[in-house]
Amino acid sequence: MSVLYDRLLKLKEMFNSKFGSIPKFYVRAPGRVNIIGEHIDYCGYSVLPMAVEQDVLIAVEPVKTYTLQLANTNPLYPDFSTSANNIQIDKTKPLWHNYFLCGVKGIQEHFGLSNLTGMNCLVDGNIPPSSGLSSSSALVCCAGLVTLTVLGRNLSKVELAEICAKSERYIGTEGGGMDQSISFLAEEGTAKLIEFSPLRATDVKLPSGAVFVIANSCVEMNKAATSHFNIRVMECRLAAKLLAKYKSLQWDKVLRLEEVQAKLGISLEEMLLVTEDALHPEPYNPEEICRCLGISLEELRTQILSPNTQEVLIFKLYQRAKHVYSEAARVLQFKKICEEAPEDMVQLLGELMNQSHMSCRDMYECSCPELDQLVDICRKFGAQGSRLTGAGWGGCTVSIVPADKLPSFLANVHKAYYQRSDGSLAPEKQSLFATKPGGGALVFLEA
Repeated sequence: MSVLYDRLLKLKEMFNSKFGSIPKFYVRAPGRVNIIGEHIDYCGYSVLPMAVEQDVLIAVEPVKTYTLQLANTNPLYPDFSTSANNIQIDKTKPLWHNYFLCGVKGIQEHFGLSNLTGMNCLVDGNIPPSSGLSSSSALVCCAGLVTLTVLGRNLSKVELAEICAKSERYIGTEGGGMDQSISFLAEEGTAKLIEFSPLRATDVKLPSGAVFVIANSCVEMNKAATSHFNIRVMECRLAAKLLAKYKSLQWDKVLRLEEVQAKLGISLEEMLLVTEDALHPEPYNPEEICRCLGISLEELRTQILSPNTQEVLIFKLYQRAKHVYSEAARVLQFKKICEEAPEDMVQLLGELMNQSHMSCRDMYECSCPELDQLVDICRKFGAQGSRLTGAGWGGCTVSIVPADKLPSFLANVHKAYYQRSDGSLAPEKQSLFATKPGGGALVFLEA
């Protein structure tokens, strides 16, 4: 807590020198690491994340004007100001302040408010950006909580998480809600099984004899700046529709792979068999999808695809559905092992994490050479399991490491991955750290 206290004091001083006044309150929202359950939340399936200790911290002062002034302790992120009554979010540029505006706009629209009070905000964050630890969602959640506090309104953590998940889509990312849910619902000392529709969180006690270690590949991936992420969302949506059609369900009403399973009332293992029967491993083109569904290209583009996926020419439906159904099963197995706590618990959990990475790499194709190399290095030096975490295509890995091996693991991974002879990795991005489950979003009032 003393580290946080020191940061708050420093933030107060910087706020004073920036705005010439003292903040009225502070808001904190954590980043997260997803232990298992990658790219399945937007398909309707449960995930298993924990909050990390790194966070976004915002110092806030409500002001009488209708101006929203944002500043950042990191000089890489320029100051921004706008009218609080006319919030515009530019989807074409995922700039830092747009994530803040998503949170503000979400709360504003939830309460149907046309005019908001102004505020001065100074943002500080220590989550490595574009690393798959959810720095952008932490900023959206923080901004939502800031706005709620300024308005003097109350919402439950579940309501806040749902509003922030919806409002982050203003930036163009079709996410599923995991990041915002864990940011609000996290509790110190426990991971959470997050389930959707309705949103709920269940404690999952992680093994005491092991630690989770995060390693940054130093490859940045901003999911709002690329179409990889949204193409995967659409491939899953199309796979759900083709599976529903194959099983004579009302396919036009189906959006998520989980809905197909729920409507058929069968197990995840059986869904994998249906996928084998209904879909072929070769990629689909838009014309074939239209033939399968009995619709025109125009209907496919305007009624099913998102604006930024309308020009895509190939869709890998079989591979994406296989990943989602097998990954959803791994999440449930992981939770079951944690509950039953067998002797070889750490080894079993590690195997599930390894299977998850293979599926992300081969079936979902969201890894990259650096992540694969980092995963191999982590396993070589003592991790029982290692996988990419977050959207992928860069960012971080998470590894389960027996506690007694931690010092040698950290030293060896640092040497093998970060201390390369070519010196190509920027030192400020070289983050390798053990983490334990942290707490969720909070408001601190200025004493």
